[in-house]
Amino acid sequence: MYKITDKKQLNGSVTCLTFDAPLISKKVKPGQFVIIRIDEVGERIPLTVSDFDAQKGTLTVVVQAIGFTTKKLTALNIGDGVLDLVGPLGLPTEFGNPKRAIIIGGGVGCAIAYPQAKYLYNMGVDVTVIAGFRNRDIVILEEEMKAVSNSYFVTTDDGTYGRKGLVTEVLKELLESGNYDLVIAIGPVPMMKFVSLTTKPFGVKTIVSLNPIMIDGTGMCGGCRVNVGGETKFACVDGPDFDGHLVNFDELIRRNGFYKEEESHKCRMGEVNNG
Repeated sequence: MYKITDKKQLNGSVTCLTFDAPLISKKVKPGQFVIIRIDEVGERIPLTVSDFDAQKGTLTVVVQAIGFTTKKLTALNIGDGVLDLVGPLGLPTEFGNPKRAIIIGGGVGCAIAYPQAKYLYNMGVDVTVIAGFRNRDIVILEEEMKAVSNSYFVTTDDGTYGRKGLVTEVLKELLESGNYDLVIAIGPVPMMKFVSLTTKPFGVKTIVSLNPIMIDGTGMCGGCRVNVGGETKFACVDGPDFDGHLVNFDELIRRNGFYKEEESHKCRMGEVNNG
């Protein structure tokens, strides 16, 4: 069992869970993920690592409670544990040697963007963070992001906090006014698509973290295949990071919607069983 050592509620549906996982915490790097199974009859869910501490032997993930399993996971408390926590999986982010970088997080994607910003900032890179949310109520990790960035911008769709509008609007202004050599975007697929379209005319290296349907995490099931530069890649072993200018986002959006009806049915069944 992997026990929960800390739990924080970031907003109404998003929870930060820290696990005692000394072996994984010594090897994991920014960009990698783990697969969690709560119990013997539970499904396996991939979660990108949000933070880790090799000295303390801890690993942190941020979970949005939207389905049966994620709701069950976020209902656990400090001292509770999960049966399986496998990782680190996937390839670490290849940052190169940037001097100025823009890190963009959309919604819960900010939790995945945080270790990227933290790593670059600690390496002496000039880091600008753009965090986008639907509204003020779901803003997460603001203070944490400010602590690992030289500049921080927050946008909301409805204008209830920060700047009203899209992250791409701030991004374009920054690219027009300064020289940046790296952009990392993590969040909803449409957001990553339009970030990549925005950076392409400027010729700025753009990394996106993809979250297709994933089952085994070893490349054997083929469920997480994505089209990158006209070639088939598997997000679990070839990613999850890819060149945003080469990803076929439209195909990814279609594939991510394949099992929406089944996922909805599972959520309803879970609510009935728990009710």
